[in-house]
Amino acid sequence: MANPQLTAYISLVTTSGVLILVLFIYSFVKRKQTPFAYTFMLFTFTQCIYVFGHAFELASNTLEQIKHWTMVEYAGMPFAAVLGLIVILKYIGRTVSLRTGLLMCVIPFISFLMVLTNDYHHLFYKSMYLRADAPSPMADVSIGQWYIVHGAYTFGSLFTATVLLIRRWRSTKKAYRFQLATLIISQLLPMSAAFVYLLGLTPYGMDPVPITMCVTASLFIWSIAASRLLTIVPIAKESIFESMREGVIVLDANRRIIDYNQAVKGMIPFLHSGVIGTSLDDMWPQLTGRSFPEHVSMDGLEEEVHWPSAEGISSYQVRTSLVMNKGGDAIGMLLMLIDVTEQRMLQEQLKKLAYYDGLTGIYNRTQFLAEGKTLLENADSGPVSLILFDIDHFKQINDTYGHETGDQALMHIVSVCQRFIHPDMPFARYGGEEFVIALPSAALPEAVKLAENIRAALQQSAMHFKGNTVAVTSSFGVVQISDNESLEAILRRADEALYTSKKDGRNRVTAAA
Repeated sequence: MANPQLTAYISLVTTSGVLILVLFIYSFVKRKQTPFAYTFMLFTFTQCIYVFGHAFELASNTLEQIKHWTMVEYAGMPFAAVLGLIVILKYIGRTVSLRTGLLMCVIPFISFLMVLTNDYHHLFYKSMYLRADAPSPMADVSIGQWYIVHGAYTFGSLFTATVLLIRRWRSTKKAYRFQLATLIISQLLPMSAAFVYLLGLTPYGMDPVPITMCVTASLFIWSIAASRLLTIVPIAKESIFESMREGVIVLDANRRIIDYNQAVKGMIPFLHSGVIGTSLDDMWPQLTGRSFPEHVSMDGLEEEVHWPSAEGISSYQVRTSLVMNKGGDAIGMLLMLIDVTEQRMLQEQLKKLAYYDGLTGIYNRTQFLAEGKTLLENADSGPVSLILFDIDHFKQINDTYGHETGDQALMHIVSVCQRFIHPDMPFARYGGEEFVIALPSAALPEAVKLAENIRAALQQSAMHFKGNTVAVTSSFGVVQISDNESLEAILRRADEALYTSKKDGRNRVTAAA
């Protein structure tokens, strides 16, 4: 005759298995919406194997059948505790690599193999026999050495997961505490039940853990319905902190470094754990060459700083914000570093495109016109002259040697001119092969002399490029600015003088009347 108590117990265990199976199916359906769906699926799958295997063990009639279903149970039970720990680690934002996960499953795998081969070595169970006092066939065991290792590892996994979750309680928002409580119970109940089982306090030595899973599975389902456990998971604050692209340094009220994230280590080469407790006032001069501003404690700071790095000079936008307690008192400060190096480089490139000629690197026409108008506005301080010149027979150079040689000729002209002109003389590529130089505080004779020096230097400096020797000469028009004369009128007079030089045979300097 069947034992009603055993039948009820088997029914509860089977119910646990069904509820866990529901969780498995749910995690499979929601796998694209769940951050750690596949780990949770493995977790519930191993629990199903354990629970249903235990149900069949309880329904067995012989010791051999019990041994068989015990082997099935151990295909799931040792792994469930470890997979549960991995689920918890991922829930609180810790990264668990595949390699780490596999290493964590080594002892459970050995336990499974030990159970399968126990009859050959008896390291897991020294012996397994039917209990004389049980109302139906139930096994009792005498534990071996590896059983102790397995039990300690399983208990340690459950205990570690429980501690990790309890430590999160105070820092978890109320909206997520029901989720957290569910996860704590899911670890605490099986751990407590396993402890009671090991103490031999259960009726006929029956394993109470599968019964507790009926409670934990029900709580999981309730939590999924009430707070969308698995699909909405809180992100740990430290995970956010470490994944930020901006570098962050946390300071206490005395501006001592108490923490920093991974990103800032790449920005400040000498930053390491040894600087914890160091004053920012000691570190800041090493980076910027100046003291950290005193007014930051009240007004905050937003400025740009630059310091050397492996790639050259790095630029960072520095922002600070005070950390307040609930009473509104400042208890520390956040120092945020935003890498703007690429942005600054792009701005410099755009500036060069706007102001400088892309080939020769000197001013372009637009910038020269702006500089020239400024010179005219300040012409009262002394005479101003202008030299306009272009390359003789430039089209012939291009047609004979190619446009690459023509470009080289333009750069050759610039390099020769730069031997004679000063930084305060605006020098620009005015057109295709046409150049212009403005001479502040220089009268016409001085400008003519400079033009003649450049002309002679060009005549004597043939250009050598790709095996070719190319003579590069220029024709010049020189003009001194008259009172109340517009820049356009000045350039027209210079162009007329340049045209005269060309008409008279090129490679010469003509001064405008």
